[in-house]
Amino acid sequence: MAWRQIFFNTRAILMSQQPHPTPGFSRFFSKSSLYVEKVGIPEFLKGIGKGVESHVAKLESEIGDFQKLLVTRTWRLKDLKIPCQQRKLILRYAYKYRLGLWRPRAEPVKS
Repeated sequence: MAWRQIFFNTRAILMSQQPHPTPGFSRFFSKSSLYVEKVGIPEFLKGIGKGVESHVAKLESEIGDFQKLLVTRTWRLKDLKIPCQQRKLILRYAYKYRLGLWRPRAEPVKS
């Protein structure tokens, strides 16, 4: 019984004290964002890399809007004469972007 009171009392004290002055923000988010804020077709394709960025002009002229690129099907990309491997990359990253699992970085990562 005594251990239970000590446990719950110390837990309540620890939860009431916030380590940072602003609730909900961690010290790890003090740096500026590493991701591109406004994403368009050129930023999206540069973020994918692997030669896909060579199709920026073609996709901007034919598709036009980034939101349309996110829902474009493989046949539309095939009609634009985009090679199979690059079509797969565009579609895979568009799917990840729609789910919120991937965003293009502001600067490419140097390997």
